[in-house]
Parts: sequence; structure tokens; C-alpha cells
Amino acid sequence: MMKRRKLVWCLCGALAILAFLGIWERPITGLYFKGVIPVRLILAGAQSRSVTVNGIRIHYDVLGPASGAPVVLVHGLGGHAEEWLSFAHYLVKAGYRVYLPDLPGYGRSEKPAGFSYSVPDEAVMVVSFLDAMGLQQVDLGGISMGGWIVQIVARDHPERIRKLMLFDSAGLREQPQWDTRLFTPSNAGEVRQLNALLYPRPLPVPGFVARDILRITGQNGWVIRRAVASMLTGRDLSDDLLPTLKMPVLIAWGAEDLIFPLHQGERMHSLVPQSQFAVFPGCGHLSPIECAGQVGPRAVEFVKQ
Repeated sequence: MMKRRKLVWCLCGALAILAFLGIWERPITGLYFKGVIPVRLILAGAQSRSVTVNGIRIHYDVLGPASGAPVVLVHGLGGHAEEWLSFAHYLVKAGYRVYLPDLPGYGRSEKPAGFSYSVPDEAVMVVSFLDAMGLQQVDLGGISMGGWIVQIVARDHPERIRKLMLFDSAGLREQPQWDTRLFTPSNAGEVRQLNALLYPRPLPVPGFVARDILRITGQNGWVIRRAVASMLTGRDLSDDLLPTLKMPVLIAWGAEDLIFPLHQGERMHSLVPQSQFAVFPGCGHLSPIECAGQVGPRAVEFVKQ
């Protein structure tokens, strides 16, 4: 009996060491995607699913009552569906059915080599995703690059969009005042610079986390580089698009956004006469993610009006 107990303890110890080493070597995939995210999905009552859209396998999460009015939220450059979970909680609590797709090239969706990863082509995929889900009309939201994508969806298919939400959105004709190459960092210093751009009060990035970010960038950075190159061509900009929108629009902005400063949100608001403009003090570029407790209730108020 003693020998058996020792064997069990040895096995448990060995498994604990292997788990620690796995997290040390790959903290993002090992801990976040395989540990934190599944727990968050369970706690949120979300279901993780996939569907083939235009020949590409798309992963998505869905949560909220099946009878609820549909809301679709589109992530930004380098993002993924689960970033929205804290924000989506407020919509679910208000009775909405929330769909969180991973765009092609991101999260757990396929990354086909032949796809352009341009904003217009991602917009086509969003519309095709609505078709695959049987959603005739939705409230649609997007953050950053996702905001630009949903603007194009709203322009091309206004009958499908009841209300539009733009969070710290890309799209205006203005050159970035920061190095766009930081979205595919090549060293730990650039990881820290990107972190400081995204968050007003960034937490330190441990070396082992930075190494894993660099490993992931080495594998998937080509998708982001292709997307950025497309956006920097100056095509499909929002300056002429925004005044054509007729549906109600919420433009929400982090007051401390360094990626797209507040004046860009103010300009978008001026281009959409029927828009509502909400500014969130202390929040940066990822306002609905880092400040979900402030932005979520405002979004619920908007869609319920």
C-alpha cells in the first residue's frame, strides 16, 4: 500500500512538473487557450462551434438565449472571438443571443494561404457567416480592424444591419503615428512597445510570455502582415462610406487610445449625423475588452433603444 501511494505521488509530481514546463514553454497556448478560455466559456454559458463558410472552416462562440435577438461582434487585427466574453456578458444578461466569430486567419479558424485577409474580403466572410447562421438581420459590432470590416458590411447590406456599433474603429484616411510592424513583433522589446500602445497602464510582460508571443508571431505573423499591407494601400477607406450609413450607429472610444486617437472617433461621429458618441475615460484602444464594465452597459442601452 505504501509503495502504491508513493507511486501515485510520484506520478502526480511528474504530471505537475510537465504541466509547469508546458506553461513555461507555451504559456499562451498551454495556459490561456487550453486552460483559461475553456473555463471562461463554461462560466459564460458559451458554446464553441465551427461552420464551413465559402470553403473555409470558421470557429465561433455563441452564448445567450436561443430566442434572443442576435448580436454579432467582430474582433480586430490579431484578435480572437473569446476577447469579447466579458463584454458579451452584458448583452446576454439583457436577453440577446451573441455570436463571436473568429475571422479567417485568426483564433481557431482556418488560415488558408490563398486568402487575401483584406478588409473587404473579411467583410464578405462576415456576411456569409450571417447566411450560414440563418441570421437575416442583426445588431453588428466591431473593434479596430473589425470596426472597419463591419462598416463595409453595413454599407453593402444595410437591410441586414439593424444597429451598428464601432469600437475604436479603423478606417479613416490618416497615417498611423506608430510603427505598424509592431503588430508582428520580432523581439521582446517590441512586444513591450506593442503592449504599451494597446493599454494605457500596461502590465509587465514576463520574458517567458514574450517568448511565446514571438513564437506565435513567427507562425501566424504572415496573416497580420498581409492584412496590414492591404489596409495601408489607402483603398476602401471610411471617409466617404460613413456618411452613407442610415441605420443608428454607436461610436465608442477609449479616451486614451494611442492606436487611433480620440480625434478620429470625433471625426467619425461628425461624418454620421445620426450617430451617438461615447467616450470612456481611462480606457485605451481595446475599450470594450479592458473596460467591459463601462462599455458593455452603454452598448446594451444603445441596442435596446
